Amino acid sequence: MKHFFSLLLLFLSFSGYAQTAIVRQDPAIQKMVEDVSAENIEAIVRKLVSFGTRHTLSDTTSKKRGIGAARAWIKSEMERYATASNGRLQVTYDAFVQPADGRRVPQPTTLKNVLATLKGTDPNDPRIYIVSGHYDSRASDVMDAKIEAPGANDDASGTAVAMELARVMSQRSFPATIIFVAMVGEEQGLYGATHLAERAREEGWHVDAMITNDIVGNSYGMETGLKDNRSVRVFSEGVPAAETEESARIRTSVGGENDSPAREVARYMKEVGERYVPQLDVKLIYRRDRYLRGGDHTPFSREGFAAVRVTEMNEDFTRQHQDIRTEEGVDYGDLPDFVDYDYTQKVARMNLATLANLASAPGAPQQVGIVTANLTNRTTLRWEAPEGKAPAGYYVLMRETTSPFWEQKFYVTGTEDTLDYSKDNYFFAVQSVDAAGHESLPVFPNPMR
Repeated sequence: MKHFFSLLLLFLSFSGYAQTAIVRQDPAIQKMVEDVSAENIEAIVRKLVSFGTRHTLSDTTSKKRGIGAARAWIKSEMERYATASNGRLQVTYDAFVQPADGRRVPQPTTLKNVLATLKGTDPNDPRIYIVSGHYDSRASDVMDAKIEAPGANDDASGTAVAMELARVMSQRSFPATIIFVAMVGEEQGLYGATHLAERAREEGWHVDAMITNDIVGNSYGMETGLKDNRSVRVFSEGVPAAETEESARIRTSVGGENDSPAREVARYMKEVGERYVPQLDVKLIYRRDRYLRGGDHTPFSREGFAAVRVTEMNEDFTRQHQDIRTEEGVDYGDLPDFVDYDYTQKVARMNLATLANLASAPGAPQQVGIVTANLTNRTTLRWEAPEGKAPAGYYVLMRETTSPFWEQKFYVTGTEDTLDYSKDNYFFAVQSVDAAGHESLPVFPNPMR
């Protein structure tokens, strides 16, 4: 099939690798990116800190202190965005009773996620994108529900990202649905995310990607002395947590351990985030999470959804899970004065660019396959059109097997393509694209005859 153009505009070096830099931008997305406000993010963080503690088991009746007051304020703030959205945004509690677990939940407790849903405009587009931060907090003793636990960076910063995105993005419409979530119970055991992920599976939500922002406000590593306000980590699993035996067999046969759906989300965030946000370096971390830690993306991974975690590059552990105090001249405690709000703004802008591009794009191609019927040094890929609105065309993506990033994009308009490159020497994927250049997530092919 004739290639209309090979989109290989510029190579930039990242840690010894080359990645295609796509320079085409959507002015509407760029405007939304610019509308993300560091001042608004700071105001949200300081307001959440003002509730004293947001411990999962803290006061639910006070209007000024505890998790009850915090979630009521988050809901009311989201409802304010909804009012300004002319009905596009809908805000609800996602309430459930968490049974006692004999560990961090001593008695059955009613917990509430706060959901703000920006419903997609295309009734034939089932895709849902979820972006979250967790609003609960803790100090040194995970069971102390009364001590001050400001949780400015962990994770008022991530909650502020989700809320600021809801404010900005609800002023516009997208074909696909976006859900902005303030998650509860993360510190007690990922309970809010577990409930929402199970609900998504039971209700048949078509979650195309889930992004959680957890600890995204610090740009200074005290232990190392590193100051870095441009790097952010995106964690993604290689082998899907919900992988079937048949999927494992195929993955092993084609060497696809670095091409899970979560890895494609992470690569997409790097490409699109750096396309729209200056002075940003998205670091792809090839593991589900950090040592000894967990995050709200994990329950979604377990339910079979593509989910990633966004976290600052250099964490300061004197802030996280610490009582407020000073010892030997070192200040401990997760206080708002130590958050870098300009840095958090960058992270929020990366999230927005990714979500806006995805929710504007056509659905991903279906039944993507790589033909293995014959021994040949050419590669043929076939696929089916996505559900919903037809794309303007497709990108066939290609990279060296040792490269972490897609290196070339070949534009085609049909649903089959043959390239003069050997499938034994490269990895390939296919993504849909509309006339404005919005790309779907890439789909890694399965062998086909």
